[in-house]
Amino acid sequence: MYKERVVIKVGTNVMTNKDNRIVRPVLRNLVRQIAELYDRDVMVILVSSGSVIAGKEVLGKAKIKNKAQRRQVYSSIGQPRMMRLYYNIFYDYGMKCAQVLPTKRDFSPGVHRENMINCVEGLMQEGVIPIANEDDAVSVRNSMFSDNDELASLIAQLIQADKLIILTDIDGLYSGHPESKDSNLISNVDPEDDLGRFIKSSNKAEGEGRGGMGSKLDYAQAAAAKNIPTYIANGTNPNTIIDIIDGKDVGTKVSL
Repeated sequence: MYKERVVIKVGTNVMTNKDNRIVRPVLRNLVRQIAELYDRDVMVILVSSGSVIAGKEVLGKAKIKNKAQRRQVYSSIGQPRMMRLYYNIFYDYGMKCAQVLPTKRDFSPGVHRENMINCVEGLMQEGVIPIANEDDAVSVRNSMFSDNDELASLIAQLIQADKLIILTDIDGLYSGHPESKDSNLISNVDPEDDLGRFIKSSNKAEGEGRGGMGSKLDYAQAAAAKNIPTYIANGTNPNTIIDIIDGKDVGTKVSL
């Protein structure tokens, strides 16, 4: 039915400003590109972070001391808020979206995996954009995804996507610190490449997302090894997704 299936992951750092507030024009620009692809018979599965930060915006500083419980509460409050934002924007473009909240067991062989495939396939058949996020409200630590980069990679493999696009707030993988004059953007990466020397650790505040560049590359390489070309690119630029689909040289491409 569709010429291509593309999984797009958008991180918290793409959709928030320096004050950790969700920037609605960024979400609108994301949906605009997804709508354009839909008109071209390219179906998108969106993996979206943001529920924790959205809940934090509503609740403010929680009194709960336990970090895991605090995350559950923020996510429970923020997830419906994120879906309302997406629902309204997709509606403006004459499109429908649906919430999918997987846990890790949904990707293990068996009935849960089959159920997950049936859900996503059914939504796509109806022209509805699945919006996936880890179910932080009920996930327990030993069955959590490391972050939504892992979730996006698993979904791409599950539905045998044609492409995986991981959007972040920098242009891709650099040979050094992204802000250093001596650093260069690395355009192409092989799934077998050892990239440890390029990875800088990230110290993120609560709600800012769990994945850094190392995580993105690990899961990009895992998807690419399954013959799913994967791109790490700057989601704050206005036409990044369309440019990638059009074959322009954008971000870091991880492929066989």
